[in-house]
Amino acid sequence: MNVLMQSDLSAIVEAVNLVWVLTVTFLIFFMHAGFAMLEAGQVRSKNVANQLTKNLLTWSVGVIVFFLVGAAISTIVGGVTGGGSYSVGGAFMDIWYPGESTAWVGWLFGAVFAMTAATIVSGAVAGRAKLRAYVTYTIVLAGVIYPVVVGFTWAGGFLSNFHDFAGGMIVHGMGGIAGLTAAWIIGPRMDRFNADGSVNVIPGHSLTFAVLGTLVLAFGWYGFNVGTAAAPLAMADDGSVTLGSFSYVGRVALTTTLAMGAGAIGAAALSMMKTGKVDTLYVANGLLAGLVGITSVTDAVVWPGALVIGLLAGAQLPIVFEFVEKRLNIDDVCAVFPVHGSAGVLGALLFPFFSVDGFTVGALVNQVVGVAVIALWTFAATAAVFTVLKSIGQARVTPEHERAGLDTSEHGVDTYPEFGKPDVAADGGITFESEDVVRTDGGSEE
Repeated sequence: MNVLMQSDLSAIVEAVNLVWVLTVTFLIFFMHAGFAMLEAGQVRSKNVANQLTKNLLTWSVGVIVFFLVGAAISTIVGGVTGGGSYSVGGAFMDIWYPGESTAWVGWLFGAVFAMTAATIVSGAVAGRAKLRAYVTYTIVLAGVIYPVVVGFTWAGGFLSNFHDFAGGMIVHGMGGIAGLTAAWIIGPRMDRFNADGSVNVIPGHSLTFAVLGTLVLAFGWYGFNVGTAAAPLAMADDGSVTLGSFSYVGRVALTTTLAMGAGAIGAAALSMMKTGKVDTLYVANGLLAGLVGITSVTDAVVWPGALVIGLLAGAQLPIVFEFVEKRLNIDDVCAVFPVHGSAGVLGALLFPFFSVDGFTVGALVNQVVGVAVIALWTFAATAAVFTVLKSIGQARVTPEHERAGLDTSEHGVDTYPEFGKPDVAADGGITFESEDVVRTDGGSEE
């Protein structure tokens, strides 16, 4: 009788854990809607469809590549660099034909993390990268670049002592560094910088979309962080059911929330200090930077540390963005490096100073080494891909296509066909006698 009861309880525990993982996985997937809106809002109206298409293809192409190649590569790299046993054929077969189909739930959970890293890059190279170049890089990132980072760390490689709970550095820091590298090699948008290096501001077309995307991402981030506590229940040897990863889920939920709010405040404060005004886009991106900063350490820091990490991650955003823009003259359109790159690095390095276990030199060394290795690998691999693409003339569109906009040149569509077209009247065709009257559809009457 007891054996039967334990068997029933075991099935219940497994079912609850699987449902939890699937639920948070779907929540993380929904973050792609946030990325799409955030990036679409920060580009010009003539490039919106291109940005949306890149987000759609990131998932569609990348997730298949990660299934066929990437997931197994991470296992192999983990075994090679960590000194553990591994089988090349077995690594692929474990993904393609696992003993139980429930194993694919774990694969999908890993896949949404991989695709988050991939989609970050699209915002950095917006407005001038060829679609084929971006898709090519997505294939390499999903198949090799990101899996190698996972192999070094989560898959048991030589950086297995590097503390990164939910990907603050492994996912976001890596994506931000990749985006900055790609933007540097491709070069800035036309007219972004003058000959003397001074900056011309090119505003995005919709602050509304950008803020909507920010809030969608923040919502999905609870799946990212809280969801990584992936085993709500555990079954002890005596048959009793206890809390699994949920023993610390409250800390994760609290520190994630505090850092999120503090990030927005930090960016707002720096914006006010620099310009005397609170820049809305800085606030939005600062909120995300706070989330990035806490993501690697959210399970193991004291809550005052979450406030400090969030504030610093948000405050560094305007400073780093201005440095990248005015000192490096790199055109990072959607500020992916200050939001994801430098904020991810900051959070990982601050872990030993706010750890619930107290500061140790060993922990600091582990974090510094981990950040350095991930950064160097990401930079080198990304630079290699985009240098090759640039050398064969496939990295960016022609000047004529860039002026016309990537929506028409790359996709043959116009995201806002009613704007600026005298022969189209989307508001019903009301004709004004005076040319000074502004129509609701943005058009003009002739």
